[in-house]
Amino acid sequence: MQVSNRKIGLRFIRVRAKRRVGRTSTLIRAEQGEKTLLIIKPDAVMRNLIGEILHRVEVSQFKIKAMKMVFLNEEDARKFYAVHQKKPFYEPLVRYMSSGPSLVALLERENAVNALRELVGKTNPKEASLGTIRRDYGLDKRRNSVHASDSPQTATQEIAFFFDKSDYADS
Repeated sequence: MQVSNRKIGLRFIRVRAKRRVGRTSTLIRAEQGEKTLLIIKPDAVMRNLIGEILHRVEVSQFKIKAMKMVFLNEEDARKFYAVHQKKPFYEPLVRYMSSGPSLVALLERENAVNALRELVGKTNPKEASLGTIRRDYGLDKRRNSVHASDSPQTATQEIAFFFDKSDYADS
């Protein structure tokens, strides 16, 4: 059996080739990266920014493992943002997130949570760095175009809120 490592992009994969009766078969097993959740919020969907935002995500080397359009009703928005229930912005956030369709995407890459947070920028578009999604497309602190998971643990919970394991492949 011959084993080699090949560099593809920023990641390595291990390739194993086995000899079988004069034939060579190759098995490729890619190392999985970290998963995170992106929500393209109603303001960005209404302004036809889905393609622009997803382009930035893909250029930043994220793999889109699953995605779908959703229309959160108030009950689901309350459940999703329950962690903010005691905060003054909770009710307006629930109303906003249930005001129109959103796109949810399960993303994967190395250090996905931190990389996506860096790509989207600070919550307030006025404070976000130049070139971030929120700085370029956000309207204000609530209508900031996107949501990104803030930790790997939160990402796991948020992904489970929108996707079943059968909705995406782990390879």
